[in-house]
Amino acid sequence: MIKKIYYKLVSIIKKIKFYYSINWTKTLYFNFMKFPFSVSKKLPVYFYGSVKFSSIKGNIEINAPIKSGMIGFGQSYEIFTVSKKTAEIFLQGKIIFNGHVQFGKDYFVYVANNAVLQMGNMSSLGSNGKIICFERITLGDYARIGFESQLSDTNAHQMINTLTDEKYPLTGIISIGNYNYISNRVTIFSNTKTSNYITIASNSLCTDDYTDFGENILIGGIPAKILKKDISRDWNGEIESLKKYLII
Repeated sequence: MIKKIYYKLVSIIKKIKFYYSINWTKTLYFNFMKFPFSVSKKLPVYFYGSVKFSSIKGNIEINAPIKSGMIGFGQSYEIFTVSKKTAEIFLQGKIIFNGHVQFGKDYFVYVANNAVLQMGNMSSLGSNGKIICFERITLGDYARIGFESQLSDTNAHQMINTLTDEKYPLTGIISIGNYNYISNRVTIFSNTKTSNYITIASNSLCTDDYTDFGENILIGGIPAKILKKDISRDWNGEIESLKKYLII
């Protein structure tokens, strides 16, 4: 009897803590601003902790059954417990969510006018991660990105050939395959493409099309190159636990 009461109290306390971890002001404002009432009333997007809306004039599209909290900005799913309260969103283009998506603490998401960011089911951006999208960035299903990593499809500043005055492209599409495990502090720049079942080592710089290498490989380095073949994260062994602990 005492054990049952104890576990009941623990369950209640967890629910109370979860309730107070949600930034209800930003959550309600964002959902009712960005979705029709039939969708917004279900609150598909949760914001946890502090966040600055620099702009939310763009569009949000969800291509999956609508569930409360299926998209979590600032969601606590890593070992980090303290936030610096630097999370920021600038949205003037479009974000497409194809299922449940998690953003860690202190994220920065910038989607410029006419740009498209597409995130697959159970894709994620770890704490202190950055996504800067000026053209198109696509993350496949279970494309999971470690903390302090960054994706940018733009050079930000115009570069030229000093002999011919030729202007180099400012942007280039980023396409990350399904079941990609991207470790911490990885930088992914424009024109990067990966196949399915790719692992990218920590502190790597990716700037190329790696699809010719096939699947089940480890790439890494500055710039990244193939390091090992026939290797993959144990997705079959982890998928159920990921669903259990990450889906609200």
